[in-house]
Amino acid sequence: MRRRDFIKAIAGSTAVWPLSVRAQQPAMPVIGFLHPASLDVVANRMSAFRQGLKDAGFVEGENVAIDYRWAEDQSERLSSLAAELVRRRVTVIAAVGGNVPAFEAKTATTTIPIVFAVGEDPVGLGLVASIARPGGNLTGINFLASELHAKRLELLRELMPAAVRVAVLINPANAVNAETTLRDVQSASRAMGLQIQVLNASTSREIDAAFATMARERPDALLVGGDPFFNSRRMQLALLAVRHTVSAIYASREYAEVGGLISYGTNFLDAYRQVGVYVGLILKGAKPADLPIMQSTKFELVINQVTARTLGLTMPPTLLARADEVIE
Repeated sequence: MRRRDFIKAIAGSTAVWPLSVRAQQPAMPVIGFLHPASLDVVANRMSAFRQGLKDAGFVEGENVAIDYRWAEDQSERLSSLAAELVRRRVTVIAAVGGNVPAFEAKTATTTIPIVFAVGEDPVGLGLVASIARPGGNLTGINFLASELHAKRLELLRELMPAAVRVAVLINPANAVNAETTLRDVQSASRAMGLQIQVLNASTSREIDAAFATMARERPDALLVGGDPFFNSRRMQLALLAVRHTVSAIYASREYAEVGGLISYGTNFLDAYRQVGVYVGLILKGAKPADLPIMQSTKFELVINQVTARTLGLTMPPTLLARADEVIE
């Protein structure tokens, strides 16, 4: 073979070889991530989710891709966003941020595995058949938001023993969550001899209106229901509570970190990490039907002493002693 023909032959084979190798390599799995809020609201939780994936052996951009769908606090968009992920034929869907994403993902597909994070019993919600063996294509974590309302009322009573009337802020647009919150709060309040004043808010303007109502009617304290929309407006809620001198308790530490008086609830970083681990197990071949529903086991009490002093409150030493963190 002449030297020129030999070089052409080598060049031709090197051009074809990488294509054939690429054709033999498996495609990178894709996680569909569905959330009712936006990335900036839950950036720290997303880091925990990625850590869970890493614990299971997956790193975004290396051996797994993530296709994000953020509803930007417009829950009516979740249905179409879930449908987009199904059309994309993602390998697994992480539907987190409350009950609505889980239901929309469940409606969108009966075949693609789904890992959810909801605030109450998923069996009672109708998402899965049982805790031990979920069945179907769903599994996930119950972060026990609704079960903690009675504890939050107890903490308010400990902080303010003379309190009689407590305002409860709920988001009626998140109907299932709102109904559960009211049921649990009303049951606990009757046992404690508290009067409950229900306030509704589904927009920033309605949050302003709710605090205007509180300024007129002066409840003794405020319980803010656990809701993704409220979490995305946590700065507004914390500032308004201080401005109107309302002693408020919230569902997660993010509120206390931005000036909220006191929070008690699930450690959401741990919850999101657990979701990441389950997604990783499914990517490795586990079936959702065989993965038992997890329940949050880490809860945290966070107190903002700066806000307490601003409101003229003296935190009981017993409450400070039990706090997981006191922000000075």
